[in-house]
Amino acid sequence: MDSNQHSPAYPNARPSAFTVGLEFQDFVCLQLAKDNIILQNLGSKLYQLKIGENLQGFEIKYDERCTDTGRLSIEIAEKSRDDQALPWTPSGILRNDNTWLYIQGNYQVVYIFAKTWLLRYFNERKPEVKEFNGTIRRFFLPFETAKIMAAKVLTFGAP
Repeated sequence: MDSNQHSPAYPNARPSAFTVGLEFQDFVCLQLAKDNIILQNLGSKLYQLKIGENLQGFEIKYDERCTDTGRLSIEIAEKSRDDQALPWTPSGILRNDNTWLYIQGNYQVVYIFAKTWLLRYFNERKPEVKEFNGTIRRFFLPFETAKIMAAKVLTFGAP
């Protein structure tokens, strides 16, 4: 398998969502390492589906626009393409894997939650679920709530 298969073909091409997500995951890993929290990420799709994103059970999600909107976009289901015949697959906080810690944000702010808290919020508050491009279902969590309920908030600028 070509290790550059997810890289843009041209140096000035816009990187794929996969590449952007991996780079953010690396950024978060470096930030956590400053507190001696070392992650062993699993890179293959096989082991990510079988076990989870990493051996420690941390899910890391890049939310590029969160500081522009003042809210986190919490994923709950996905499809491979916009096709009404395809079933929704639980993802994000509803995915059944080893995740117990949910980390989401961007290069300005990162929120770290217990996954159980996000599940309780979703089940009890029943926030409105929105579809994006017919392939992702999510709800929005305002920063005001996120700041109160996060186990930890890391800031790297002026959010």
